[in-house]
This record gives sequence, C-alpha cells and structure tokens, in this order.
Amino acid sequence: MTSSNARLIEKYNIPGPRYTSYPTVPFWDSSTFSRNDWIKQVKDVFSKTNYSEGISLYVHLPYCESLCTYCGCNTRITVNHAVELPYINMVIQEWEMYKRLFGRSPHIKEIHLGGGTPTFFKPENLFILLDGILSGSIISDEAAFSFEGHPLNTTYEHLKVLHGLGFRRVSYGIQDFDKKVQNAINRIQPKEDVENVMRWSRELGYQSVNFDLVYGLPFQTINIVKETIENVIELRPDRIAFYSYAHVPWVKPGQRSFSEKDLPNGEEKRALYELGRSMFEKSGYVEIGMDHFSLRDDSLCKALKSKTIHRNFMGFTTTKTSMMIGLGVSSISDTTTAFAQNEKTVERYKEEVSNGNFPVFRGHILTAEDSVLRKHILNLICQYETDWKDKKNQCEALFEALEELDEFKKDDLISISDSQLTINEKGYPFVRNICMAFDRRMKEKDNKYKLFSQTI
Repeated sequence: MTSSNARLIEKYNIPGPRYTSYPTVPFWDSSTFSRNDWIKQVKDVFSKTNYSEGISLYVHLPYCESLCTYCGCNTRITVNHAVELPYINMVIQEWEMYKRLFGRSPHIKEIHLGGGTPTFFKPENLFILLDGILSGSIISDEAAFSFEGHPLNTTYEHLKVLHGLGFRRVSYGIQDFDKKVQNAINRIQPKEDVENVMRWSRELGYQSVNFDLVYGLPFQTINIVKETIENVIELRPDRIAFYSYAHVPWVKPGQRSFSEKDLPNGEEKRALYELGRSMFEKSGYVEIGMDHFSLRDDSLCKALKSKTIHRNFMGFTTTKTSMMIGLGVSSISDTTTAFAQNEKTVERYKEEVSNGNFPVFRGHILTAEDSVLRKHILNLICQYETDWKDKKNQCEALFEALEELDEFKKDDLISISDSQLTINEKGYPFVRNICMAFDRRMKEKDNKYKLFSQTI
C-alpha cells in the first residue's frame, strides 16, 4: 500500500453508516410517529404501486443454535426447535393483517428470508411459512426469491423445498475458511460442507449463488484471506459479498470475546480488501457498488450496467419496489415515504401480533428534504455518481452538502460539475464518508460516532 493510500485511510477511517437507508435508523424521528401513520402510508403506497411495481417482502427468522461472535444481527440462540411453528404462525398472522389492510391480492415481486439462520427451521416448516405467505397472493413473472443458508445445517431437502416454491437465489455465510479465525468468531464449518451445498444448489437449478465473506475479522492476515479467496474462486459462486467487519461491542456484547488488538488495523484491513478485490477481478468478477462482486453474466452485474441496481435493507438488489414489508421480529419495512421497525424481542413481537396489532414500535415519515437526500445517497452508493439537473432533486441541504466536499476534491476522490458529482475510482473506498456529507440528520445530532463501525 502506498504512503498516499495509507494517509487517506488514516484521514477518513472514522465511524459512519452503511446507508441501507436514509435517514439511518438511529436518526429516525419517532417522536410523532404512530401505528396509524404507518397504516396510512402502507395503504396509500400499496394502492398506487401494487399493480405497476408489486411489493417486496423480507422475513426475519431469528433463531440460531449458537452465537457467531462477530455477528451484528438480531438473533435468538436456542437448540429447542419447538420454537419453529409458534414463530411461523405469528409471522403468517402478521402477514394476514397486512393483507386485510391491502384489501386486494398483493403482487409479490421479491421475497428474502434472512436471519438469524433461516435453515435453522425444518424444510417442512419453511414450506408452511411460504405457503401461508403465497396463499392469496399473485407472484410476479419477474419474481426474485432468495434466502440465507448456513452451510453447516442447510440440507438437500431445504434446497429442494425452497426451489419448488420459486426460490432461485441462495446466499451462504462463509466468512473465512481459516480454523483459527473460525474458532475466534465461533463459526465452525468445514470446506466440505460448503462444497456439498454448492453442488446441491447447482444440481437443483439455483440460478445465483452468493458467498458472504468478511474481512477485518480477528487474526486475519494477508495469507489467511488469500487462501480463503482461492478456495472461494475455486467453487465459483455467481456473487460474492465481501463485507467489512463492523466492530461494535457496545451494541453486540458477543464481540467482546476478542479484543481490538486481535483485529487488523485500518491500513491492514484495507489491504485485505484490496487483495480480495484484485483476486476477484482477475478471476472474472466485477465490483458492484460497495463490498459486492458478481460474474459478468449475473443479473446483479447486468443491473449495474443498466443503472437499475437498487439498495435497501436487504443490500444490493436487482429488484426495486416502492414498498418493502418486513415480517417477523425486528424487521424493517419501507414504503419509500416512511420506515417502520417491528418489536426487537420475540416476546414483545408475539404479544403485539396476538393482540391484533401491527408490531411496529418506531418509525419515520420522510420529509421532502429526506427524500431528495435519500435519492442522492442511493445514487452514490449504487452508481458512484448523482446529479441535480432536475429541480425536484434539489434542496437547501443538498447545496450545503456540496460546500462541504472540498477535502474530497483536494484528495482527488470526487469530481464535481455544475450539476453532477462523480466519485473517482480512487474514492470508491471512501463512498460512505462522501455520503456522510449529505447526511443532514446525522449532522444535526450529538454523539453520532458512538453508533457506527469504522468506515474503512
């Protein structure tokens, strides 16, 4: 790594959001938000977009048999599989409440099962869940159904059942193949398990297989990451998510099982990413937005080229709908005009649904300014450029943000014309920092840096 790159990393390696939404969750204004507000937003947006766009569904399945100590997700650790059906019944009941609110059959364009560990659930119980969701719904001809699988417990039957229900995309959490790293993060999985699920996925006809990898984990070195990536390239997934480890032990106490001295520092961590990026690109993968890579014939790469790629709480996606409904504990919903998050504990979630209430406990109605800034931040994250030629893409906060970009220009990270901003290739690693200049909500709050992981 050159001294210039090292200087930039030292300068810009500060805590910041990943921008799966704007405003980001810590800066929602929930003080005036109510369930009635949420119900109105859902009804209005559904009536306007159901037939023209369809809707997306995210289903959170929180259970895991053991805690992966690096994980920042909302999970419930148990080996008691008797929890499966009661939870599934609650999710179906929540969905029935939404269907009654809609008043007509929803056109489903996207479903993603996340966790937790969706493959914690037995295949027959996943069938019950999906059958309950799809019953009375209309499936779009362009539907994209995906799920997250743990190689250690994903069976052939899981893959077969979900494929039969229309799932064609699967994402496997690999993280790292090195045993020392796996022991540190309590994520033990032999390479043989990954080879098995990969083979089964191909045999059954899954069209897109993603591997999740994480860089910046405890005890990772250049050689360890190099060997992991060599193994990944050999298995040839269609997509690779190469995530930066988010160290937030004040939020996730499980991360205290190792200390910061066990982690690569900022410069070392960036070197791990640059190594991965170089190896992926030499093997035919294209860098997609932030932290993602795909083969050239994968739909994600095609969406990048056609500028139709989108980013939401499920990450980068080829499917864009105005409405995404989150089902299950802690799930976040998005109507483009508003956000809402479900109760974060299983007990509170079940209590609200059992009482016939939508289980949302906080949310945010976007202002006109929020909507403009959200569009620019999404453009920068997905396309590395944005423009404000149209007056509807302008607001006072935008022009204030543009005045704060001098340092990025001096460091040759961005280029700005009268009505367009482009992030230069040199600036790609710092896209989160650049987006922060547009984050009016964050700049208005104190102590913001205690909420996020480092940007590099």
